[in-house]
Amino acid sequence: MNETTLLYVMTAFVIISAIALCVQAGMLAGIYKTTKLLQQKIDPLVPKVESLVERANSTVEQSGRQITEITARANDILDSTKRQLAIVEEVVGDAAVRAKVQMERVELVLDDTLSRAHETVALVHDGIMRPLREINGIAVGIRAALNALGRGDRPTVDQATSDEEMFI
Repeated sequence: MNETTLLYVMTAFVIISAIALCVQAGMLAGIYKTTKLLQQKIDPLVPKVESLVERANSTVEQSGRQITEITARANDILDSTKRQLAIVEEVVGDAAVRAKVQMERVELVLDDTLSRAHETVALVHDGIMRPLREINGIAVGIRAALNALGRGDRPTVDQATSDEEMFI
């Protein structure tokens, strides 16, 4: 390759590079102009955004305090509930023990009452019913004897029936 050709090629590349730099400079100028316009539009919004950020921060802080208060109250309520539940469990346990003791006492009283009633029935049976039956048996025997004596006509052996023969 000779020097002239090389010089033309280099000149062409320098021209292409110069055009590329000009295009880049134009684009950079466009970006600068757009950025300035955007900055002019954003500048009035900055104070509003800052106040909004401050409000958001204060709201977050208030919410944090309220959540802390609610959590503390919930923990207090939970602790109180646990204490009351322990008291209720103690009362229920005590009531169950007392009910059991009372049921045992009732059972003892009932057993004692039933045994006394049984003894009373046995005494009535032995003291009243047995003598009444004995007196009734004696009265029946006396009545049968009086009937037998009062009839005077005793059957003879000849007149005995088959049933009476078995007992003779």
